[in-house]
Amino acid sequence: MRVLGVNAIYHDPSAALVVDGQVVAAAEEERFSRRKKGKRPVPFAAWELPELSMRWVLDQAGLRPQDLDAVAYSFDPALSKPAEELGLDDPWDHLRIMYAQRAPGFLAAALPGLDQSRVRYVPHHVAHAASAALASPHRRSSVLVLDGRGERASHLAGRYQDGRLEILFQQELPHSLGLVYESLTEHLGFLRSSDEYKVMALASYGKPRFLEELREIIRPTGDGGFLAEAPDWSRWAPPRAADATLSEESWRGPHADLACSVQQRLEEVLVELARWVHAQTGDPVLTMAGGTALNCVANSRIWRETAFEDVWVQPAAGDAGTSLGAALQVSADGGEVPEPMPGADLGREWSDDELATWLRSAAVPFTTPEDLGGEVADVLARNGVIAWFDGRSEFGPRALGHRSLLAHPGHPENLEHLNVVKGREQFRPVAPMVLLEHAAEIFSDGPIPSEYMLFVHTVDPAWRDRIPAAVHVDGTARIQTVDPARQRRLGATLEAFRARTGLPVVINTSLNTAGRPMVDDPRDALELFGSAPVDALVLGPHLVRRSALFAGGGERGSER
Repeated sequence: MRVLGVNAIYHDPSAALVVDGQVVAAAEEERFSRRKKGKRPVPFAAWELPELSMRWVLDQAGLRPQDLDAVAYSFDPALSKPAEELGLDDPWDHLRIMYAQRAPGFLAAALPGLDQSRVRYVPHHVAHAASAALASPHRRSSVLVLDGRGERASHLAGRYQDGRLEILFQQELPHSLGLVYESLTEHLGFLRSSDEYKVMALASYGKPRFLEELREIIRPTGDGGFLAEAPDWSRWAPPRAADATLSEESWRGPHADLACSVQQRLEEVLVELARWVHAQTGDPVLTMAGGTALNCVANSRIWRETAFEDVWVQPAAGDAGTSLGAALQVSADGGEVPEPMPGADLGREWSDDELATWLRSAAVPFTTPEDLGGEVADVLARNGVIAWFDGRSEFGPRALGHRSLLAHPGHPENLEHLNVVKGREQFRPVAPMVLLEHAAEIFSDGPIPSEYMLFVHTVDPAWRDRIPAAVHVDGTARIQTVDPARQRRLGATLEAFRARTGLPVVINTSLNTAGRPMVDDPRDALELFGSAPVDALVLGPHLVRRSALFAGGGERGSER
């Protein structure tokens, strides 16, 4: 069965392709259009389809639209209610519903040859749930989905077994932990439905001074649901202008305290919801998706404080992942028990020769070293910054060693330096990559392996002075474990760096600058390298040094 999955209704538009139960490809539209987040989540934009990513995933399998058995659209307008009946202030929401109803026609226009009758609606939270449970390595699991909103709910709790979902509870709107967090994001001067991760980072600088009051406003109901509506945040901290600079004083003032208080209350409620699910199912495994599942601090508390033995989170847990989940669900409904996703590297890639052609066409001097890992480790050991581009691009918001910026973790100033390189706020941390075999000696209080950077771990006190740039203000780090057997070039580089420095860790952040999507193709990589102060670019097996690029060479060719 050949199923194209499409997410278009809210934000992070994306496409995914599942063939005979196997995940072939998945990509976010922003990586092609170079428009951050793809589009804004407003009703007026709900008609926009991820046309570029849809065409690309079909090309990956050599398929035409008429070859598809189904197109899975991750929203079911038949389940929707008018916004006013849901208690939401969204006077144009009816446009969103109308566009969803007309999606089969829009899809057929975007993909000539597609039979409209093959479009199938998958409820939004079911698509999220499938993206977790059906993509995970586990054939049976409990599942927890939380986000801002779907058709009429904000939360789903259930369990999957052999590809079939049993829904245990759904929380009706307007109560939504995701919408509460989005509202706080906007109050703190960040971009709603985009910058929630900044609130999570800011929370570590505050104190939970308002937690007791929030416990009265946001609370579980004991039946699998909760009460959660955004209060007037001004009672605790004034609104911050969106274009105002967040000064260092603000990091530890009332705005940080409010972020800390809401973050802690979110964690507490999520733990209670996960405990309720486990009491119903007794399953050893919990799988999670929805935008709230990108809150890695909360994920770690669920892992530590509930009876689940394992917690698996979809790396594209936000709305982008619903294209994958919708395709998996339709495949399962057709009688195919899907195979687990092979990894988060589901996007575009280029052969070594194609990358060399890009470099020659750009008149960029480069080498193709026999010991690439060693030469890159030398640059890192001398405190250089590496732009790293290797293999298929990541599906989801985390840079996982395919489109990354890498630096030495042993110099505390490198946190500030990387934030300057990227043009982002100084309170935001960067994440350590660590060789899998050494992870447990440095990091604790979180699952290991942790290959998708979706949990926080406590950094051993003996290591905090050795890798200060990797340690957040609260003594934690959001780690990615690297298995050299799975990521050969990256693993070799980490091993070479350890041989030179004694540190099996480098710091990593996404390969982009502020306000722009993550680098996806070689042109993006070369443009960033030409404009950002990084010392070297890895493009597959090829190495470009800034000193050579700006030394006046620029000849077309390669040397070994």
